[in-house]
Parts: sequence; C-alpha cells; structure tokens
Amino acid sequence: MTIQLYYFAILQDQRGLSEEQLELESQTAGDLYDKLKSLHGFTLSQDALRLSVNQQFVGWDTVIHDGDEVVFIPPVSGG
Repeated sequence: MTIQLYYFAILQDQRGLSEEQLELESQTAGDLYDKLKSLHGFTLSQDALRLSVNQQFVGWDTVIHDGDEVVFIPPVSGG
C-alpha cells in the first residue's frame, strides 16, 4: 500500500523533508512512527505528538490503510 506522510517543525528538520510517499504493509500509526523514529532518528516520543489521519485526529492504535494521509504534529512554539 502507499501512504502520504507529512512532517512539521522538528520532525521536518530531522527528516530533511516536509512530505514523502511510502510503500508499506498495513500497520498501526504507532508502529509506523516507531519504525520512522528508529530509521530517521526522531527525538520525540509518541506522547509529545498529535496524530492526524485523513485530516482527523486519531489514536496511535489506528490502522493505516492504502491512500491514507498521515501527519505527525509536534509541539510548536512561536513568537
């Protein structure tokens, strides 16, 4: 299956991309983030992030499906 991922703030900096498409097997959003965290060296835990799938806030146990749009949203500060 193919999904679209979007990264913001520190995750974008750590990944070096703001978005990408991934080919992967069906899995939960939590499992996906854990794999990406190991692969790309993300420093934030799941507890520090919000998760959106198809423009809806969801839990980490949400199963990702073909064509889904996944966004990991870190805390953001501004000034």
